[in-house]
Amino acid sequence: DKKTIPHRQNTSVVHVFVEVISRTLAATTCLCWPRLNSMRSIVVVDRERVAFSMSLVRLATTPFRDQKPGTSGLRKAVVVFQQPNYLANFVQATFDALPAAGIEKPKTLVLGGDGRYYGAEACQTIIKIAAANDAELVIVGQNGIFSTPAVSAVVRNRAERPTGAFILTASHNPGGPTEDFGIKYNVANGGPAPEKVTNVIYEKTLAIAHIHWCCLADVDLSVQGDTVVTLSNGRPFTVRVISSTADYVHLLKSVFNFDRLRLLLVRHDFKFAFDAMNGVGGPYAKAVFIDELGAKADLIRNICPKSDFGGLHPDPNLTYAKELVLRMGLTSTGEPLPENGESIPDFGAASDGDADRNMILGKRFFVSPSDSVAVLAAQSQCIPYFAGGLKAVARSMPTSGALDLVAKALNVPLFEVPTGWKFFGNLMDSAALFGKASFVPLICGEESFGTGSDHVREKDGIWAVLAWLSVLAEHNHDAGRPLVTVQQIVENHWKRFGRNYYCRYDYENVSTTSADALMAHLRSLRPAAIPPLEGIACTIVDDFEYTDPVDGSVSSKQGLRFIYADGSRFVFRLSGTGSQGATIRLYLERFASAAAVTQHLGSGSMPSAAQALSDLVQVALNVSQLAKFTGRERPTVIT
Repeated sequence: DKKTIPHRQNTSVVHVFVEVISRTLAATTCLCWPRLNSMRSIVVVDRERVAFSMSLVRLATTPFRDQKPGTSGLRKAVVVFQQPNYLANFVQATFDALPAAGIEKPKTLVLGGDGRYYGAEACQTIIKIAAANDAELVIVGQNGIFSTPAVSAVVRNRAERPTGAFILTASHNPGGPTEDFGIKYNVANGGPAPEKVTNVIYEKTLAIAHIHWCCLADVDLSVQGDTVVTLSNGRPFTVRVISSTADYVHLLKSVFNFDRLRLLLVRHDFKFAFDAMNGVGGPYAKAVFIDELGAKADLIRNICPKSDFGGLHPDPNLTYAKELVLRMGLTSTGEPLPENGESIPDFGAASDGDADRNMILGKRFFVSPSDSVAVLAAQSQCIPYFAGGLKAVARSMPTSGALDLVAKALNVPLFEVPTGWKFFGNLMDSAALFGKASFVPLICGEESFGTGSDHVREKDGIWAVLAWLSVLAEHNHDAGRPLVTVQQIVENHWKRFGRNYYCRYDYENVSTTSADALMAHLRSLRPAAIPPLEGIACTIVDDFEYTDPVDGSVSSKQGLRFIYADGSRFVFRLSGTGSQGATIRLYLERFASAAAVTQHLGSGSMPSAAQALSDLVQVALNVSQLAKFTGRERPTVIT
């Protein structure tokens, strides 16, 4: 209707009409076509831009039955998410669940992900639904890119005071048109939504009938700045595109001594290698290691995020980080390769798809994640953030007891929690949000290559690398002395605390029926049915249950534990991070005293993890009858 279009010089009615139609088509899906005639007034702002009052509509939908969030949100194959309304249903159900869970809908929301396939489309969908659910401001990482720990940093520290976030990631799962996608919601503390929220989200997905939608043109996320529109109810709505890295790097500079780290990286006898595995960690690695600390660019590899991770499986472990593992002089089982005269970096690290996980390597030496968090806790005084000392440490139940020994030596509480970073978040916020005892500063970790502290409410791969560099810098402050290596630091730790030999077997994409049958069999076993280990009896068989000391919530059936009198154990657990089928994880742990370790190191007879755990592996596989239930003769991955 040309009556609604004020005439301006050099602006024809036809020009405006074509612009309006093109933008309308860009803004709508097939579900919005019946609503095209509901577009409100059109105002010509200048010769290049047209501003609309954007229609707010309700779109009919039907529930999907498979949208129960796992340990880290909802993860499915891309083709599942591409079903009409699949993503939109989950997003709308999240907005619907928040008030029902006692949480206010966010007025300011953070959005971003690891750059995997389908992320760009998902960003636009979430922006449209957020606008229709009373959000006033959506803060998006440039190009839709944010690492998971960076999202937490933005939520916790931005002046706009965001109170929620959608993170688009399937973490360490592969990406691409035939691979995986994922989404999770983080709450106002910057951490993953607790179970009381995710349970309500699932309930809402089963009852959803409508999606609240804004017929808004796709927003250009490639350029930093604000896009402001007026909605049909007269309310302004802003999409703010910001640097993906700046806030996060600023936070890290308040945690670590970057000046000291620079001195380490310029030593002629110190060579550092990092592999971002074509995940979102690449831009952060460049910003921190190259731009801030002066690392040589040719040693920081695979730093360009790719929607399919360049064909890599972006899981930083000995199996999938093949290139780095080989560069560091190691086999896929963590054993040193014979020396061949090639130069090997002194310190190597990798991060996963969304940069919340890490792997730490020395020259021809693998640092298990359980040992890594224990060493960092024992050496926490090397990091300025912990100058006043730790208040507590925490680990997931499957993680080895190495951290327990450090906690005892430091005389600080040790918390053993279920797998899932949200449980650490409660401990971190015990005083601030719940008015209880303070447990921060706190260092925590999971055997699944996740390490972090209370600087954010997510595990943090780049943080872990900087923490290890800080330990190395402290032990190598005198450039005139020989380099103290990663291996020396870990072996000295074992001499003091003993060694918790540790290994994990993953059986991926097992049929859910087979996995459930296996777990039912394991639950039927009693200690008397478990063979002794070198004369030591199994004394405990239980299904781990956790009562949160902060909010009192109870998490049951978190993993079946078979514990021997000397502390050796094996644990079976179903993972919640897969996108299809089931992943069975078998965790194995055996302790060697400090005296035994010292003797072995002195004589050069230190058993490898595989050697030390071989008897325990056979007991676990035999009593579980895993091959019978699953048809699997060997694990998919050993770490």
